[in-house]
Amino acid sequence: MDFIINTHDNVYVPAEDSYLLADNLQINEGQSVLEIGTGTGIVAMYASKLTNDITVTDINFDACELAKTNFKLNKINNIEILFGNLFEPVGNRKFDVILFNTPYLPTEEGDIIEDTINYAFDGGLNGRKIIDLFLYEVKNHLNDGGIVQLIQSSLSDNEKTLNILYELGFIAEIVKKEHFFFEDITLINGYFIK
Repeated sequence: MDFIINTHDNVYVPAEDSYLLADNLQINEGQSVLEIGTGTGIVAMYASKLTNDITVTDINFDACELAKTNFKLNKINNIEILFGNLFEPVGNRKFDVILFNTPYLPTEEGDIIEDTINYAFDGGLNGRKIIDLFLYEVKNHLNDGGIVQLIQSSLSDNEKTLNILYELGFIAEIVKKEHFFFEDITLINGYFIK
């Protein structure tokens, strides 16, 4: 499925991890979808072919503006864009599907980029700084029987993510992985059974 994608120096350019998520979406028609960290909006555009109820957030204002441009370019008008961190912009709303290509790279002080694009990569020392914040809040925003799909790296401890999801009442599994250089990029699905 081809979309026209504009990019911006300050926004993560879609890469293998983006398409690993976009190509494996578990969304049924009529379901409500939230994507955290939409970036260019590419994953949400794929989702828009499956359902009409989509909300995206990003902590990077440039990403929100770029996604808006990309949605217009592709004549997609069923996506709500909200600026802010993680779930903050959606308040108490709940969704059937939550998507997140997490910032999963372990970063030390010297790795930090002095610009908002840093949000797309910076996972803190162990790569889990944002992943853990997301995991401990995600079930508050999922409907019963909902699903979370997240991308992370073997460098940021897949087993820990699976264990946290399990402790929170999810059935979780690694459904796809792709090997690149020194890491596996993994797609983890968590099914929320209340």
